[in-house]
Amino acid sequence: METTLTAVPLKATDRCDRCQAQAYVRVVLPAGTDLLFCAHHWGAYEDALRPQAAAIVDETHRLAEPATAQA
Repeated sequence: METTLTAVPLKATDRCDRCQAQAYVRVVLPAGTDLLFCAHHWGAYEDALRPQAAAIVDETHRLAEPATAQA
């Protein structure tokens, strides 16, 4: 049986596993476990985790987007 891993988009309530800041990166490991990181901690662990990851959802580009006004 073949399993396909799908990385779920991040929500505002997702928190970094290291510091509890808003998570902007989800790393899915081959066993299906996922790790969440803020941009700072992703920068610290990216080199070690990237070769091991089955999938990576990197939404750090959202940090540079202007906030949208809500009426």
